[in-house]
Amino acid sequence: MKLFQLFLICSLLNFPLSAQEREPDIDTGKLTETSLIILGNVQDAGSPQIACTKDCCKGLFENPDENRKVVSLGLIDPSSNKKYLFEATPDITSQLRLLKNYTLGKSSDVPNGIFLTHAHIGHYTGLMFLGKEALNASDVPVFAMPKMKSFLENNGPWSQLVINKNILIKELLSEQEVVLSENIKVVPFHVPHRDEYSETVGYKIIGPNKKALFIPDIDKWEKWEHDIIKEIANVDYAFLDATFFDAAEVNNRDISEIPHPFIIESMKLFSELTSEEKNKIYFIHFNHTNPALNPESPQTKEVIGNGFHIARINDVFEL
Repeated sequence: MKLFQLFLICSLLNFPLSAQEREPDIDTGKLTETSLIILGNVQDAGSPQIACTKDCCKGLFENPDENRKVVSLGLIDPSSNKKYLFEATPDITSQLRLLKNYTLGKSSDVPNGIFLTHAHIGHYTGLMFLGKEALNASDVPVFAMPKMKSFLENNGPWSQLVINKNILIKELLSEQEVVLSENIKVVPFHVPHRDEYSETVGYKIIGPNKKALFIPDIDKWEKWEHDIIKEIANVDYAFLDATFFDAAEVNNRDISEIPHPFIIESMKLFSELTSEEKNKIYFIHFNHTNPALNPESPQTKEVIGNGFHIARINDVFEL
């Protein structure tokens, strides 16, 4: 159901809208409160994935689904007229336009900052579109951890972005707060993952009224030095790694080479949470094989039936 239709129905019936169904301004379609927007929910290589011959991709080559974008969050702060991007994906072009369309007033596609989690292809390679062959941007702030910063500065073509001042890298430190405005603070934190070229972080995004947790990639919850249950308790929304539903979808790959918490494992881990705590959890970062990408799949219905959510493009969360 479209959001505007939902808004009208809820108004007539006097039902409140839930957080992810929060409406933009009815006249302009712009967001008037500090908010997060889901700009993508797919694993790095997209959907359909290159050379895939499985049923999950066959139809998508002929009839692409425009809502299948690589995982990214947008952050809008109307009070300062600024917007930020979490992850620079291969889909950055359309994602930045979508983010602009939610922004009040006159605004370009260029964000006021980009936060990176790590150096895997879906999370930083969109930076290439800021270079002279495309946007030829000027000093776009890119927030990155020390190893990620060094990787970008010392390896082409990313180093060219630095030399040409298309991007301005701002170094992050784990657990140290970044103040973006009086309304927004961002805290990076280390998570265990395959760190071939950089460390990997998640983010806590703190708005004027609510907090969000963003962990699109992690090896396994038990490998993390933090207790994910306690971390969920300290926020209002938790966007969590859901790369694979279970081991059955990766029967042609060694799962030890691509460790992630299966959705079924996470649901078991979170099964004793209260309904209020479960309601905070939005699974994100789905491999192209993950049946939960399909809103009508039995797996999606299982997730919803257990009290959790699937993050979908254009979902809006007021902070």
